[in-house]
Amino acid sequence: MSEVAKSFAEVRKNIGGLRKDLALQGLSNIWMRETARYKYSYNFTWLGLPIIQFPQDILAMQEIIWQVKPDLIIETGIAHGGSLIFYASMLELIGGDSHVLGIDIDIRPHNRIEIEKHPMFKCITMIQGSSTDEEVVKQVYDFAKGRGKVLVALDSNHTHAHVLRELELYSPLVTKGSYLVVFDTAIEDMPEDFFPDRPWGRGNNPKTAVWEFLKTNDRFVIDKEIENKLLITVAPDGYLKCTKE
Repeated sequence: MSEVAKSFAEVRKNIGGLRKDLALQGLSNIWMRETARYKYSYNFTWLGLPIIQFPQDILAMQEIIWQVKPDLIIETGIAHGGSLIFYASMLELIGGDSHVLGIDIDIRPHNRIEIEKHPMFKCITMIQGSSTDEEVVKQVYDFAKGRGKVLVALDSNHTHAHVLRELELYSPLVTKGSYLVVFDTAIEDMPEDFFPDRPWGRGNNPKTAVWEFLKTNDRFVIDKEIENKLLITVAPDGYLKCTKE
């Protein structure tokens, strides 16, 4: 066995231990809850633009992108554009003619300016409109046609109904071996009164949408190894691997 293979075997053993350590998982949830008061996920940038993600999830997405080597990454929810730039920079490292497609109901002018002047914009396209709007969905499908391997990340409106509709609309685009990643499923694990000014919360969020979606869709399985490895993630039960054509 090579030294690299030994290292990976040790990592799998480590992850197995983390999976069984319920006390440590509980501490991770407490950490997430307490740091959320300080908008921890807003503290980071990718190549100069705010990314609004946990570093752990950024690293997980890097591993997935390098493994899958998608020809197209589709993201719903753009915000400041840091995730678009991150995905584009990963595709640039991989090489080839890959592209990132971002969708947002409101691409604010100042964000659009910063994204469009970024060096990584050369492989980014943006669509303004609701990700569940029929015309927007048609544009996405037309754009994805013939592009090979597709990865989808959902990070827009976090209500159960909206995310479930996104899952229904965009899951057919995801190719076997790739991923459909649903962010902010951790909302379900936060206290009842944690989002008083938002239309989502316990019982009405991306995780409940994932659970509902998986009742009738057998193309995807939850990749538990990712969240077991991360411990700290905004996407528990949200890393869905496509296992069927």
